[in-house]
Amino acid sequence: MGQVSLDESYARGLARAVAGAIIFSFPLIMTIEMWELGFYVDRLRLVLFLLVTVATVYGLSVFAGFRESEGAADDVLDAFAAVAVGFVVSAAMLALFGLLSLEAPLRETVGKVAVQAAPASIGAIVANKQLQGNGDGADNPKEERAGYLGQLFLMGAGALFLAFNVAPTEEMVLIGYKMGPWHAMAAVAASLILLHALVYTVGFGGQAEHEGHLRAFAHYTLAGYGAALLVSLYILWTFGRLDHASLAETVRSAIVLGFPASLGAAAARLLV
Repeated sequence: MGQVSLDESYARGLARAVAGAIIFSFPLIMTIEMWELGFYVDRLRLVLFLLVTVATVYGLSVFAGFRESEGAADDVLDAFAAVAVGFVVSAAMLALFGLLSLEAPLRETVGKVAVQAAPASIGAIVANKQLQGNGDGADNPKEERAGYLGQLFLMGAGALFLAFNVAPTEEMVLIGYKMGPWHAMAAVAASLILLHALVYTVGFGGQAEHEGHLRAFAHYTLAGYGAALLVSLYILWTFGRLDHASLAETVRSAIVLGFPASLGAAAARLLV
């Protein structure tokens, strides 16, 4: 009887994972730049990005898997299940909208599915929190025990997800090109202010209720913005947006993408 209950619980968690993968990846499926990425993105960078995605999904499974886990083995299985769901859902959605073709080269098809699988996999692993919640609104006890480095990882994961949603678009590079020095400094200031407001309002595991703004700013806001900038640079590099770019163009592009990435970092706790 207990085995039946366990199987039913896993089936429900898997169904939530599929729903989460569809919801989180759907906006990018409708973006032409995502279709093109599968064709031209460098294969070594794509493989590295997939490895980063798998590592991120595993980290998220430790704090917020699509089902309740009982140990490290369950976290690993959940991570690989979420990645598998991400690939299957991505292929199915792309095929549904006629974006995959039997006549297309295998390289292009694999690239399209692989790039799209990243947000789908993240959506699958956080589906339990987003589609079910904790019921009574209590905090995730595993997240509360994450420690400072664990919180920074969650901020990086949030930055990765939100940055990935806009990084493929040409507008990121165009905005950076149009920005002047004062625009760039204003964007940095706005990113820090919004990130700090969200961090201090939402709170992170291990952050004391009496912790002041200055301490929270030093511990979470600056660190979170640094993570957002590093994630932004990595995503831009992966998609070839920094190829042949000057140092000034690289900095401006990172600042532009760092704005949504910092919001993703600040909202990481809401994500998981």
